Amino acid sequence: GTDIARNMAIEISGLQREETDISEVVMSIKCGASDTTSGIASNCVIGYVAYKLVDLGATVIFGETTEFIGGEHLLARRAVGGENGPVGRKIYQIVNEMEGRAKAIGCDMRKGQPTPGNIAGGLSSIEEKSLGAIMKSGSRPIQGVLEYPQHAAGCKGLWIKDTPGREPEILTGMAATGAQFMMFSTGRGAPQGFPTMPVLKVCGNPNTYERMSHDMDINAGRIITGEKSIEEVGEEAFSAILDLLSGKQTKNETLGYHSSIDIYTLGPVI
Repeated sequence: GTDIARNMAIEISGLQREETDISEVVMSIKCGASDTTSGIASNCVIGYVAYKLVDLGATVIFGETTEFIGGEHLLARRAVGGENGPVGRKIYQIVNEMEGRAKAIGCDMRKGQPTPGNIAGGLSSIEEKSLGAIMKSGSRPIQGVLEYPQHAAGCKGLWIKDTPGREPEILTGMAATGAQFMMFSTGRGAPQGFPTMPVLKVCGNPNTYERMSHDMDINAGRIITGEKSIEEVGEEAFSAILDLLSGKQTKNETLGYHSSIDIYTLGPVI
């Protein structure tokens, strides 16, 4: 794999940037190190950008099947063909399978909040986390579900990728999807990036942003303090991704904090 990547880097080294239409963009989205601000600030900003990109003909991919639990019915209702259509049924299927793998190692995802970081962030249950997490998908219809290894070639609009919530594994899966970048929502401050895909951090907690301003790219905490609306910060974020796609580095790139990579092993993993 390292040899393949090295050879690809050599092949593309002479290419120059050229203008392209926004409809060619593939954005991946994720939330991590969440707290009580994520679902009402940073995830909402990403949701705003997501539906704007979809309306412009682009592709948006979101995952973290663990964080659909308790809100999967809301996603299924947005599926093309409805809750009982093939896409809606597939959403229920991947959630059930994820829960089954968790139970195989003795974890019932529906009993409380299984993630220590989320508990520290004030999230009391997986349902509470999920209702905030799915906000980052926006409001447009869900076109289909991709398996973890699948590429998004030919996919337009909003898609789900069946992934876990753990950062290195989902980042790897989203990069393999063909996403040119990821928007990453956080409240407690997850700073890491990824080796082959820029990761733009949107922070929902104003205190975290102040403490970690060298790591966070967008301060969505201004929504919490009443300084800005979701739409205003959403437009700032949209402008930031245009700069990113034109070559501007994210903060984790400038810090060199982008070495984590891991491939999801399908099995009893949360």
